[in-house]
Amino acid sequence: MLNIFGKTINQVFDEATVKWPDKPFLCSPKKTDSDLIELSFQQVSQFVKSCSYELKLANYGYGHRAALLTGTNTNHYIFKLSFNRLGMSCVPINPDFTISEIVYLLEDSSTSLVVTTPQYQKIIKEAAMAAKNAPEVFVFTGVFSNFPMANKATTEQPVELSTEASLLYTSGTTGKPKGCILSHEYELLCGNIYPNIKQPIKLEENRDRIFNPLPSFHINAGIVSFFGAMLSGNCLIQPDRFHASTWWDEIYETRATIFHYLGVVIAVLLSANNVEKSKLKYIKAGLGAGVEPALHVEFEKRFKIPLVEVWGMTEMCQIFVADEEPRMIDTRAMGKPGCGLEVRVVDQADKDVRANTPGQMLLRHSEKNPRYGFFSGYLNKPEETEEAWKGGWFHTGDTVTMDQNKMLYFVDRSKNIIRRSGENISAAEIEDKLYKSHVVSKVACLAVPDEVREEEVLSCIVLKSGFSKTKQCAVELFEAISKELAYFKLPGWILFVDDLPVTSTQKVVKHKIFDDKIDPRYLPQCYDLRSLKKRKSY
Repeated sequence: MLNIFGKTINQVFDEATVKWPDKPFLCSPKKTDSDLIELSFQQVSQFVKSCSYELKLANYGYGHRAALLTGTNTNHYIFKLSFNRLGMSCVPINPDFTISEIVYLLEDSSTSLVVTTPQYQKIIKEAAMAAKNAPEVFVFTGVFSNFPMANKATTEQPVELSTEASLLYTSGTTGKPKGCILSHEYELLCGNIYPNIKQPIKLEENRDRIFNPLPSFHINAGIVSFFGAMLSGNCLIQPDRFHASTWWDEIYETRATIFHYLGVVIAVLLSANNVEKSKLKYIKAGLGAGVEPALHVEFEKRFKIPLVEVWGMTEMCQIFVADEEPRMIDTRAMGKPGCGLEVRVVDQADKDVRANTPGQMLLRHSEKNPRYGFFSGYLNKPEETEEAWKGGWFHTGDTVTMDQNKMLYFVDRSKNIIRRSGENISAAEIEDKLYKSHVVSKVACLAVPDEVREEEVLSCIVLKSGFSKTKQCAVELFEAISKELAYFKLPGWILFVDDLPVTSTQKVVKHKIFDDKIDPRYLPQCYDLRSLKKRKSY
């Protein structure tokens, strides 16, 4: 395993290439016109050096940000390493974003360059033209050269540990996504966690192949498993997304030893027919989050494959791992604090609660250096950064319990975040779009259970006088905001109500909308719009 301390991403990658030049590093299950099946460390290095050289010729370098939308494949990682080598920051774009969402990302990040492929060039070019900062656009067709000249000067400065490596946008509780600034040091610390996970995951140098169907624009695949593979001389297998029908075939064909999952993946796999035992020849374990305890038990019983639950977030490089035997798979155990991380579980006044009592989880590295191993802050939002660090502890917003042995158990996430198929969705962002409608008086968006996708978006709406609580009205509201929000953020259910409970300052009190025993999906004038939520085709 490589030593990361005191080194930048490009320094560590160069060491990995020297140590394991011919070992496989990046793999895609299927070959497409713009994606190779498997690349060694040396092959990736050659592409990265060529790409970064061409970028430098076009005057890109330290201090520039480059947005990236090439799809979830090996090319994403080649561009990321090329950017980081020059001191540039990589700003991944979710391909399901609308033009207005991409414009916001480009403007907020002050992006200089957008790299995309022919598949996405139409929406990217429209967004770039609409963005006030007018970034250059490069359409990648398989050749890492001929970049458009940079439209602003670079800074002659050496790449350091604190240099920004990525800007990942997360759904905030107060509206528009927030850009999390991640440094070279931070991303390598993320990857360094992976080789330290115990059995049954335990990585072996040059012997493991990590199959991660999660998107490269999220921290799970894009940083944790990517750098975990790099530091251990192993291979990251990156399909374009989760495909239930070919899952076990791809696992077998790529000789994967570990797969990553979300709760929805396990639920879907359990609903399918049993797989031939021969397809499980190489796999030793799964690593993921959010599987229901009952499904966890059923999966391990049926497939004889252990699932190791973890907890993590974009703002913090450490992940909690429930890898200590017995793993308590019939609970929501998420692991114990490790790697010098300190944890508190507190009430609404930030006072410590008793053992086994639900409360918000607060984190820090240590009293002397609380922010070590955490993100560098929210871009352009210093007040929100400091609010998250109130009292010297990072406020995760997640509700957990901690027992006498320091084992943490997940209870619920931040009240204003909805978790659908691995995407964190800001309720406030949806509410903001709905409030723009001339028919909406009050609105509150919250999570409701979904048997396949973990949670779904429910929008509770009070209509203005004179408008009817019909399905047609619900569909019209849905269609109106579909132009501004990615499909997965749109309400799967719209419920028309007479009024919403509010505080004296007119803030909606969401936990008082329904009694705990009521499932709002079955209330009168609640309309199921899930069939309208469809991913864009390019």
